[in-house]
Amino acid sequence: MSDANDVLKIIKDQDAAHARGDARAIVTPVSEHVVLFDLPPPLQMVGTADDGIAGLEEWFDTWENGVSVELQNPTVIVEGDLAVVFGLSQMKGVKKGEGPVDAWNRRTVVLSRRDGQWKIIHEHSSYPMAMDGSRRAMTELRPVEPAAKDK
Repeated sequence: MSDANDVLKIIKDQDAAHARGDARAIVTPVSEHVVLFDLPPPLQMVGTADDGIAGLEEWFDTWENGVSVELQNPTVIVEGDLAVVFGLSQMKGVKKGEGPVDAWNRRTVVLSRRDGQWKIIHEHSSYPMAMDGSRRAMTELRPVEPAAKDK
């Protein structure tokens, strides 16, 4: 298996763990020391993988019949022992007391290979912000297909 395939498998395994509601499996590929710029507060989380398990389990409890989070059509770049994966991520499910959610966000994952094993050292997920002064996260945006090039 190539390095890019190894890295992509980690991301796809995390996506599958989200669908199962398996917090432990989501944090398994995370480095001992990770920096997260995630969707929920705080602005930055620095800690260990295990620090996120309780929060993930609480979050899973806010969904009816689970939630899916999937990085769609990711770009994978590997240079030596450093890898970057980025793309648009779709979150779908039904929030208890709120209704259906189908939201897209931007996601970047940085991995480092140490002792032959890839580990996530940084992850950044974000929504674009409305530039109209409302300070609103624009969770309703959808991916746009690139325009076909004229031939």
